[in-house]
Amino acid sequence: MSNLTYCNYKGFGQKQQENFWYSQAVRIGDRIECAGQGGWDPETGVIYKEINAQIDQAFANVELALQTAGGKGWEQVYRVNSYHVPINNEALDAMVRNLKRYMPNHQPIWTCVGVTRLAEDDMRVEIEVVAHDPQSQ
Repeated sequence: MSNLTYCNYKGFGQKQQENFWYSQAVRIGDRIECAGQGGWDPETGVIYKEINAQIDQAFANVELALQTAGGKGWEQVYRVNSYHVPINNEALDAMVRNLKRYMPNHQPIWTCVGVTRLAEDDMRVEIEVVAHDPQSQ
């Protein structure tokens, strides 16, 4: 798979690669796909408890994963999938607030799903994205 470049940001991203054998992002030509990003501190892995803080941090972690893969960040995202425990108006409001903050100039496609559990006990959100990055190959 020589045309795939796997990327992990320093700290928690590299720790997850070692412990769970997966990468935070992959570049496939002019496309970058991110693994689900949660509301964890990217250096320590500590998960924020409050849902707004988790969602805010998950958005920041997506930006970090995209940039680590050579992209510009959220401005290049065209697809968002989010997973929520539980899915409620507070979580949706926080998602919309961040979508508007990180992508003020476009509206991506978005699939939002309520699930019964995510990877860690305290996780309440996981966000995965696909971005188009034609200039930074």
